[in-house]
Amino acid sequence: MGAGKRGVLTAAVTVVCAVTVLAVPGTAFAAPTPPPGPGPGAQASVTVVTSDEELEAVRKRLDALYRAAAKATDAYNAAEEKARQQTAQVVRLAKKIVEGREKLADLKTRAGAAAAAQYRGGGLPPEAHLVLSDDPQEFLDGAGRVRQGQHAAKGLIGEMTRTQADLEEYAEDAREQMRKLEAGRKAKAAAQKRIERQIEAAEKLEADLEQEEKERLARLERQAAARAQATWLSSGVLDELTSKATAQGRKAVAYATAQIGKPYQWGAEGPNTFDCSGLTSQAWLAAGKTIPRTSQMQWQQLKRVDVKDMRPGDLVIYWADASHVGMYVGDGTIVHAPRPGRTVTLAGAGSMPILGVVRPDPGTE
Repeated sequence: MGAGKRGVLTAAVTVVCAVTVLAVPGTAFAAPTPPPGPGPGAQASVTVVTSDEELEAVRKRLDALYRAAAKATDAYNAAEEKARQQTAQVVRLAKKIVEGREKLADLKTRAGAAAAAQYRGGGLPPEAHLVLSDDPQEFLDGAGRVRQGQHAAKGLIGEMTRTQADLEEYAEDAREQMRKLEAGRKAKAAAQKRIERQIEAAEKLEADLEQEEKERLARLERQAAARAQATWLSSGVLDELTSKATAQGRKAVAYATAQIGKPYQWGAEGPNTFDCSGLTSQAWLAAGKTIPRTSQMQWQQLKRVDVKDMRPGDLVIYWADASHVGMYVGDGTIVHAPRPGRTVTLAGAGSMPILGVVRPDPGTE
């Protein structure tokens, strides 16, 4: 890469440092060294090749950028999921409000009929009705009905009061849910901007590399993943893995592995593109089990199991912030949707720092 190209790459890295909030500590780029001026009789140009050390720094920076994008994607997905729940709650409340208004209208009609009946009775005192009545027994029966009517009227009034109070409560709940929806919309928009900034910076950094450098960078990525996997395997973790997949686990694995080769897209849940937790949540949905949408919620809400006890179908959560997830498929391997620019693929379960393992179907042994 020529000196001008090196300068562009270094400038891009500097910009990336300012953008990302997850910069790898201790990673720095040396100032580009200008090629020596040509001496007498020397060639007019000198080719300067980017070293593996510089490309390794680029790899770490890209990793940090895509991790930041993954974290923002989780925030976006969480806001999206909350919006779905709140929208459903608003719909339920709206239905209750309609039903309450209909009930209140019916109660008012019944109360009006009771008042009219009482008016038709003339409002005479019971003694007058007794004197005017030809049949004392008929009067007594009528007096009993009047008392029942009075009790019924009081009951109608009480029910109307309660219904009115319920309507006010439903309306306030609906307003609160709408406020939350608006806050969620803003949170989702902010997360989307963070995702786009991180991905744009990463793509620019990669675009500034020559094709030969991109190939070497990909090789460095594979080597780093292989080293991490080898270290994980050397711990003997697979020696104790004896658990077999459940029927649901096998269905989830079958769905996830059938998506291999499909592109990563943040916020996507299929059928043509996926992000990491979109893949795992849809795989388990295909197996008949609904699980949380995001990797962070999967880590928080699903049953945790020891790595040595994991079985195919379990979810492996990565990084301290639970920003990535893959599905264990056996033999020390996961299937996952890695990051933008990549496709759903198989990888070593230990190729990234494992936070823990969770099990979507703990009750099925």
